[in-house]
Amino acid sequence: MFRQLFSALTSENTINLAFEDLTQMLRDGAWMFDRANEVLHSTAPADEVRQPLYERDRSINELERSIRRKVLRHLTVNPGHDVAICLALMSVAKDAERIGDYCKNVFEVGHFYREGFHVTKYQEPLDRIAAQVAEMFGMVIKSAQQSDESSARKALALAREVRPHCDRLIEELFRDEDRVEFHEAVAYSLLARHYKRVAAHLANIATAALGRLEDLDFYSDEDESEA
Repeated sequence: MFRQLFSALTSENTINLAFEDLTQMLRDGAWMFDRANEVLHSTAPADEVRQPLYERDRSINELERSIRRKVLRHLTVNPGHDVAICLALMSVAKDAERIGDYCKNVFEVGHFYREGFHVTKYQEPLDRIAAQVAEMFGMVIKSAQQSDESSARKALALAREVRPHCDRLIEELFRDEDRVEFHEAVAYSLLARHYKRVAAHLANIATAALGRLEDLDFYSDEDESEA
């Protein structure tokens, strides 16, 4: 819907290129998320992943700047036209940029925490959450690239599962503080937080794909309660 709205309002090739940039940002974010979790589970060496992962993050940052330049160029040539949608595109580009930052954070947990994960109560739910977030990437990429509203709704439904689940895990960690080693508890808590934020930013992009521009950056507890 988001892309279709723009196509209806403008024939500017510049804006179409901006959407291609957004899609590439999401693809890069999905790649980073997968590699970060491979390091976390010791299926890929951190020393080999670090440089390409940080290079991919720099590419995401450059694509965000490219989107900003394209949108500003469009508004300069067409003053007063399509302002709301242009601002929304810049907003979701920022979401995609922040996803790269949180993927780096997941990588850093895997890189710096070397003691292993031993508490099934937390490890297994976090593994399931990571799999759900990975699935969200595919849905959001499809919704942004093809204006696929069904994929956007599925991504939002997964976000409604992931975000409160992450909150509950963090609350349980506080109650289990005497039963979980301190550094391991910190690692679980950080992962829950990072996964939650990636899911939230993906949900914001899915919201834009549905054309609900007024709801951007307002993913509320009410949204989480809908199913």
